[in-house]
Amino acid sequence: MAEKSKEHARRIEAVVGVLKEIGQSHIIPRNIRRTADSAIEAVRDRAVSPGIRAANAVSILEGILNDPNMPSFARVKIWNAISELETIRD
Repeated sequence: MAEKSKEHARRIEAVVGVLKEIGQSHIIPRNIRRTADSAIEAVRDRAVSPGIRAANAVSILEGILNDPNMPSFARVKIWNAISELETIRD
């Protein structure tokens, strides 16, 4: 159980790193940066289990995937973050 928890924490921190890159990039539209910041808040919410935090973050991120103003490199990073989050289960 502790090993699973460590793995979840590692994956979450990897995703947070990617989302921080998006949130701090000035070539990415503001609404997308705000959404990345919201996803970081969701994934760090210790009030719920890791699986629920990951699901909440995925839901937030999926809302911006079809934004026509999103640069393609940011879309790929978000897809990768979603893929990583989808592996986290309770």
